[in-house]
Amino acid sequence: MNTFQQLGLEDSILQAINDLGFETPSEVQDKAIPILLEQESDLVALAQTGTGKTAAFGFPMLQKIDVNSRTTQGLILSPTRELCLQITNEMKHYGKYYNGLNVTAIYGGASITDQAKQVKRGAQIIVATPGRMKDMISRRLVDISKIEYAVLDEADEMLNMGFYEDITDILSHTPQDKSTWLFSATMPKEVSTIAKKFMHNPIEITVGNRNESTNQVSHEYYLVNARDRYAALKRLADANPDIFSVIFCRTKRDTQKVAEKLIDDGYSAGALHGDLSQNQRDLVMKSFRNKQIQMLVATDVAARGIDVDDITHVINYQLPDETETYTHRSGRTGRAGKTGVSMVIVSKSEMRKIKSIERIIKKQFEKKEIPDGMEICQVQLMSLANKVHDTEINHDIDPYLNDINTLFEDSSKDELIKKFFSVEFTRFHNYYQKAKDLNAEAKNSSSRDTSDEKSTRYFINIGKKDGYDWMSLKDFLKEVLNLGKDDVFKVDVKDSFSFFNTETKEQEKVLAFFTDFKQNGRFVNVEISEDKGRSRNRGRGGRRRDDRRSGGKRDGGRRSERRSESRSGSSNRNDRRRSSNNTSSRRRSDNDSSSRRSNSGNTSGDFAASRPRRSRRK
Repeated sequence: MNTFQQLGLEDSILQAINDLGFETPSEVQDKAIPILLEQESDLVALAQTGTGKTAAFGFPMLQKIDVNSRTTQGLILSPTRELCLQITNEMKHYGKYYNGLNVTAIYGGASITDQAKQVKRGAQIIVATPGRMKDMISRRLVDISKIEYAVLDEADEMLNMGFYEDITDILSHTPQDKSTWLFSATMPKEVSTIAKKFMHNPIEITVGNRNESTNQVSHEYYLVNARDRYAALKRLADANPDIFSVIFCRTKRDTQKVAEKLIDDGYSAGALHGDLSQNQRDLVMKSFRNKQIQMLVATDVAARGIDVDDITHVINYQLPDETETYTHRSGRTGRAGKTGVSMVIVSKSEMRKIKSIERIIKKQFEKKEIPDGMEICQVQLMSLANKVHDTEINHDIDPYLNDINTLFEDSSKDELIKKFFSVEFTRFHNYYQKAKDLNAEAKNSSSRDTSDEKSTRYFINIGKKDGYDWMSLKDFLKEVLNLGKDDVFKVDVKDSFSFFNTETKEQEKVLAFFTDFKQNGRFVNVEISEDKGRSRNRGRGGRRRDDRRSGGKRDGGRRSERRSESRSGSSNRNDRRRSSNNTSSRRRSDNDSSSRRSNSGNTSGDFAASRPRRSRRK
């Protein structure tokens, strides 16, 4: 591999690189830097998170701009304020030997006036989040009409977050002849579209295969019943005493809830999500980097700014809705040449997602068992023994040794060892001695899925035309039926009707609820369907059979609806006027605003200690 000097970097940058302790370029740096230094061209670089992409575009930009000019020459767009600040700090470190360099961060949650003043002082490079950047352009607080270099960092994530229109608007204020450098971990259709629209014959470099996970990360999954998900998380933490991890949840509410439960159970944990103020987020991240927080529970969006090289594990408490997002999650570990583990806690109904992720990352998951209580006791005991063995003697204890020796003069060496380690071992043993087996049975993959025997598939006469997709329909059904997050599955949404499954034991409850249920003045009808969740692969004959069973699908189940409406004239009907509203506005993930913030940055327990759980556990 080339050294940084052989890549063509000048002395000011090489001196900063030496101060930072970088020795050899990463693969993406080795490929990108010579191209960006030697050519004025557009570039698409595909590389996983943690491979050094910031330096890959940062070094060339710093070397090419004129620090003696106060004109803004470089613009770097990033998806989150954490990542924006991280890039800004790194660019300042890289350019520390350029006198007069001004790198300014523009992001939401901070004073727009102060940021405008920083830009006005002469910011050669602006690092910005799309929303705040668009706002400042519209207020004419920033001028990017003369920039020479535009970077779209984490482009796939920006587009996943809905910033396409903002990016389009921002780039419309930039010169046509600028160089655009796009860096991304994955290459979905949206990224390809933006590359074609805003770039001219870009050079493309790829580190590894597209969307493929790094070889530094191993992938494991643990199959449990949905109700045992949190108990499984605790066991995985206890089975890895030195764990330093990020735990991913889908929503802000779940993120806050899991973090608070971990804190209550004696773990050093914290939450990171969009409902926290900037100051709260900064405090949480500072505690995590200082390892005062051992387990950081985060949403996908909030975690984009996490740049910590020592993370040992990523735990997917819930799998993401978009399978490509898993690549970003697992990229939080296995950074800077270190190895890491990505764990997934899944229920039976989520097993199909594992196969989808395997196809995308081109890696196989290893199925592992949740450890039982006695295994955890052994692991914790040996962890404590190793720490005691490796502890350097503090001779300040010497004046107290006579009293200690007197206290234990009747104890043999074996008795003393047993007493010492029993202090910790007993607490774990008492908690785990009657702990149940959390491992769930995998579904039989024979010609007929055995889940069909234990679940019921239903037809419901609402679909896409009513504003639903599979996520919002699943959320709606869980709420009105008061079911758990994994109790509604195999949701398949068509234009005017849909299918879904529940366990057969819920059948009576489902049918009874929808006997007289109205939404926006219309009866919502549910019937048992002959569709077994494989309708996408069947021919016309199969569809016609389901049409007959479900009351005629071609007219969106109107016959079923008319049957229900014909009953509506009877007197004394008890309308179940549940507050379903218009669930099309209901959105999964980070739009929950009910999270409690008070304990988000709290920590409990000592990270370095072999820490049994508090007695309040039940």
